[in-house]
Amino acid sequence: MLFENLSKKMTNIFKKLRGKGKLTQADVEAAVREIKLALLEADVNFKVVKEFTDSLYSKAVGQEVLKSLTPEQQIVKIVKDELVNLMQQEAKPNEIAFPSKGPCVVMICGLQGSGKTTFSAKLAKYYLKKGHRPLLVACDVYRPAAIEQLKVVGKAAEVEVFEMLNEKPVTIAKNSLNYAKDYGYDLLIIDTAGRLQIDDELMIELEELKNSLKTNEILFVVDAMAGQDIVNVAKEFNERINYDGVVLTKLDGDSRGGAALSVLQTTKKPVKFISVGEKLEELERFDAERMASRILGMGDVLTLVEKAQNNIKLEDAEEIAEKLKKNGFDMEDLLKQMKQIKKMGSIKSIINMLPGMAGKINDEELEKGEDKIKKVEAIINSMTKKEKKDPSIIDYSRKKRISKGSCTTITEINQLLKQFAQMKKIFKNFKGKKKFFNMPFLKI
Repeated sequence: MLFENLSKKMTNIFKKLRGKGKLTQADVEAAVREIKLALLEADVNFKVVKEFTDSLYSKAVGQEVLKSLTPEQQIVKIVKDELVNLMQQEAKPNEIAFPSKGPCVVMICGLQGSGKTTFSAKLAKYYLKKGHRPLLVACDVYRPAAIEQLKVVGKAAEVEVFEMLNEKPVTIAKNSLNYAKDYGYDLLIIDTAGRLQIDDELMIELEELKNSLKTNEILFVVDAMAGQDIVNVAKEFNERINYDGVVLTKLDGDSRGGAALSVLQTTKKPVKFISVGEKLEELERFDAERMASRILGMGDVLTLVEKAQNNIKLEDAEEIAEKLKKNGFDMEDLLKQMKQIKKMGSIKSIINMLPGMAGKINDEELEKGEDKIKKVEAIINSMTKKEKKDPSIIDYSRKKRISKGSCTTITEINQLLKQFAQMKKIFKNFKGKKKFFNMPFLKI
C-alpha cells in the first residue's frame, strides 16, 4: 500500500507519546522532528515538509495540547487535520459534473507509463455502474499498441472504444463527439498520448484538443511511484492546459509515495480519483479525511462499507441469509460469496481499511491467504453440481478426481471439507435466532 512505511513510522511516533500524563515542549519538538524525518524519507518535497511541520509545531505547542489529559490523541488529531489540509484543495467537487446538454467531455493526460489508458477504462466502468453511457476515445496514435490496449481494457469494462486509423488526434476527437451525440453517449473519455518526458509537440496537441472539444474536465494522471521529477512535470502541464484535477494511480504499490503529496501542495489542484489495484473495479473517489485516516493507521471503514455496497448485491445477501436459516448453504453459495468479496479488492487492501490493522500482517502471510483462496475456488470448481450441493458424498475416489482437476492435494481438499462442515454446524446452532440473521455482515 502507498504510504505504508510512512503509516508505520507515524504509528511508532504516536506510541512513544502514549502513556505520558502530560507532554512537555521537548516531547512535542522530538515528535515533530521524527514526523519531519518520516515525511522526507517518504520522498515528500523539502519545502512542503517544512510548511507542514512548522504549522504542526505551532498548533501542537498550544496550551490545549500541553495541558490535555490525552495529549497523544490531541497530537494525532492535529497531524490528521494537517494531512487533510495538505491533500484537500478548494476546487470543484470530486465527482465529474455533467453538463445539462450534450455529452460530458473528459480529457485524460499525463506522462507515458503513468496508467492513463487503464484509468480511462476504470473511469468508464465507474460511471457505467452509475447509469451513464461512456465512450472511450483512442487519441494516442503514437505509442505502439496503445489503441489495442485501450480496446482490450474497454472490452473488459464493457464500454465501446471509438477509433480512427491514420488520423490526427484532434480529428479523431471531433468525430467521436459527433458519434457520441448521434448514438446517445453522455460521457466522452479521451485517452491522450503521453511522452517519456515533456515536449512542446505534446503540449500543443493537448491545447488543440482542449480548445476544439471545449472539455468539461481535464484530469492529470500521476504515477504514485514516481519520484520528485513529477512535481515539475505537474506544474508544466498545469501552466499549459490548466487541468481540473489529479488522479493518483498505482496506490497498491510499495513506493514511498511522497512525490504525490508534493504535487498536490505545489499545484493546488484537488485529487479526484485514486486507483488502488489492477482490477477495473479498483477505483475510488478521493476523500482527504479517509486517506489521512489510512496514513495514520486508523483504517477506512466508510470506504470498505461503500465497496461492499457497490459489489455485493442486497438480494444475493438476503438469499444467502435465507439459505443459512434453512441450513441450505452449499459449496456453490460459498463460491459466490468469495467471488463477491474478491470484487472489493485484494485481502491486503481490505485489511488496511480496518482500524489498527494496517501493516499488522506481513506481505508473505497475505500472499499465502490469496493463494489459499485461489485453491479453494479451484477445488469447488472441480466438483460436480451434486458434490457442491452435498459435500458429504465426496469419498476418496471423488477426492482423487477433484485433486487432479484443481491441482491441489487430498489434504487440502479434506481441510476445506472439514472447515465447511464446521461452518455449517455453527450456523445450524443459530437456526431460529432471527436476531443473528439480521446482523449487518450478512446484508453488506
